[in-house]
Amino acid sequence: MSGAGHQVSWQEARRLAYESATAKPAQTVNLADALGQTLAEPVVALQPMPHYASSAMDGWALNGEPPWTLITPVQEDESPWHRAHEHKKSGYATLEPGQATFILTGGVVPPGATGVLRTEHGAVQDGVLTRNERARPDEPTENEHIRPAGEEAAEGTQAIAAGSVLNPAQIALAAVCGYDTLPVLRAPRVSLLLTGDEVIESGLPEPGQVRDTFGPQLPGLIGMLGGHVDTVARARDDLDDVVAAISAEAMDEVSLARASGDVLISTGGTGASDADHIRRALTVLEAELIIDGIAMRPGHPTLLAHLPDGRFFVGLPGNPLAAMMALLTVGAPLLAGLRGAAFPESRSVLAGEAFKPLPGRTRLVPYRSEDGRAMPTVHHRSGMLRGLADADGVLVVPEQGCEPDEKVEALPLPWFS
Repeated sequence: MSGAGHQVSWQEARRLAYESATAKPAQTVNLADALGQTLAEPVVALQPMPHYASSAMDGWALNGEPPWTLITPVQEDESPWHRAHEHKKSGYATLEPGQATFILTGGVVPPGATGVLRTEHGAVQDGVLTRNERARPDEPTENEHIRPAGEEAAEGTQAIAAGSVLNPAQIALAAVCGYDTLPVLRAPRVSLLLTGDEVIESGLPEPGQVRDTFGPQLPGLIGMLGGHVDTVARARDDLDDVVAAISAEAMDEVSLARASGDVLISTGGTGASDADHIRRALTVLEAELIIDGIAMRPGHPTLLAHLPDGRFFVGLPGNPLAAMMALLTVGAPLLAGLRGAAFPESRSVLAGEAFKPLPGRTRLVPYRSEDGRAMPTVHHRSGMLRGLADADGVLVVPEQGCEPDEKVEALPLPWFS
């Protein structure tokens, strides 16, 4: 196993994870499948929006001052609505001064029209249109109730920026821009390897057992970070079993096909004791170690490696909170890099309490926002979950500590992003 060395800083670990990844090619999806996906390229208007001058009202398109002669007079057996529908797509002949024609909302405004008189404000008698008592004396003014071509966007105008997580309104906008499909960032394919002989998947644990917290949580969380979990496997606390699981030797053909993705994430076994087998398994497999521990608490025995088959390997510690801090530190930037997304930047918050120095270690502390300050949650030791479940974000406390109201870095939680 190459690349082993001293623990890297928290900031360096995040950058190493992001910069180690090469973006996968974008994929094309139908508009119906684009919701929640990240747009890979900008959406531009493929034609003016709207692409023709249209009426904003049901009424009469007209030219000049009244009275106006209707060039499509209403017949006894034909309503103006029917005739307007017939002409909604193709429009009409050019209107001369003193002429008008019935038009529906969204209908093509005929050449020569100077405005649209709304239905409620017109009166028709013997094929002649005039204003009624409800109309203004100057109605319609120049271009009133006419939506000009290109009013919303000229052809070539950017409508949706690359990197946008597509919502329903943006998908509708893409359709109006002329798109049937969209290029989106491909979700990296992730396999999970859960270790630990003491872990049970259901029911109440006996002394010496622990309830599985990773199986129910990680697939959804990885989805929030932009990945997609293809398969979940479990390995005994045995070196040969762990080696076989990492190399996928123990899988059947179907599972192997699903697991041959981009990233393998394991939980537990990253320590240095005789009961921890992940590092030794990576040595057996001649993996290239990129990160061998991070100067942070909790989560310092976190690993990032490149497997010989091309997959990335992320080794998370076994303690629940430590594993989540490791995933936010290494997994989030790695998945962003593989997708071609921007680096997941931290933000600044005001510390709500003082933290003493912890030389050589960055501390990650779940916090709640109270009165504009980041107050540490109560239960935030490495084996606890209540503090994170009650948190609004994660404080990144530098090794020199901090004072109340001092600005410090913080990570947003994916479920609030």
